[in-house]
Amino acid sequence: MDIQMSDTGQAFRNGVQELIAFRTGTQEFCVNVRSVREIRGWTPATSLPHAPGFVLGVINLRGIVLPIIDLATRLGFSPTEPTARHAIIVVECGRQAAGLLVEGVSDIFTVDEAQIQPTPDVASEAAKLFIRGVIATEGRLISIVDIDNILPAIELAA
Repeated sequence: MDIQMSDTGQAFRNGVQELIAFRTGTQEFCVNVRSVREIRGWTPATSLPHAPGFVLGVINLRGIVLPIIDLATRLGFSPTEPTARHAIIVVECGRQAAGLLVEGVSDIFTVDEAQIQPTPDVASEAAKLFIRGVIATEGRLISIVDIDNILPAIELAA
């Protein structure tokens, strides 16, 4: 079995991914733990003029201006009304970082690549763009968010 070190210094086996699950709206989603820099509580964001509807604004994260995305809106659901119970998952893709507003983080789990099913063909092209697969585990359906496709539009927004 081949073991490698991830960017976060944690070991992972080929074919196995470590994911962080969270809720947005009434659904469960997850992202690869290697793209997560940190998880923090909700911080009110400063609005940006002419920003797309899914960009809530920006926050100051230890001297870095970080755009905050309402993940529900970005995925085509109703906008989120943030409260102190919400969380921001700070994700990084290449040199780009952003905060994803979610209702709450539920757990960290590992999954074998063989357990990941493709996004159903009945899904819209936009859904296929943002969701790279679905995991059926322990009576739950968890969609895997494709960070690469969620973040690029931020460059235009910010």
